Formats: sequence, C-alpha cells, structure tokens
Amino acid sequence: MQVFKSGFVAAVMVCALSAMAQAADCTRVAASGDNVTHDLAVLFSTNALKNTIAGRGLVGKGPVKTTCKSGSAMIECHSSQMACKGGTPATCLGPWLCF
Repeated sequence: MQVFKSGFVAAVMVCALSAMAQAADCTRVAASGDNVTHDLAVLFSTNALKNTIAGRGLVGKGPVKTTCKSGSAMIECHSSQMACKGGTPATCLGPWLCF
C-alpha cells in the first residue's frame, strides 16, 4: 500500500511541475487602438493584438479581453490575451501589418 501512495504522490508532483513549466511558456500580451467610433477602436486593438502575438511567434490561448474608454474626441480600447510559445514568428511592420 505504501508503494501506491508514493507512486500517487510522485504522479501528482510530476503533473504539478509540468503545469508550472507550461505556464512559464505563456505570457499576457496587450495592445491598444483608438478611433472616433467604438467599433473601429475595438477592431484596431484586436488586430494589433493578433499581429503582436504573431510577430512574437506566440499562439493566443483563451478569450480576448477588451476594455474601452472614451476621451475628448477619440475612443481608446485595450485588448489582451494569454499567449504561449508554439508558433513561428511572422514578419511584421509594427503591430498593424504582418506578412
């Protein structure tokens, strides 16, 4: 019985260490965009986020979180998402144009 307990504890430790190692390969990436309309500001921030993730050679995981606030003339939106290693870096000219 002691062997099974030790084996179970060892399996739990391996799973925990594996999860920590995988979490270390991930990071939260953020981008912003602004425009005169809410929809265009959201579009700009989410596209900048997508291109920033691709340019770093990461793969987006989970939902994209977008928050917006309106200033005097422009609406500014910030989008963020968890991204993990696993992609090939894309050639990008800033956050707006990737090939």
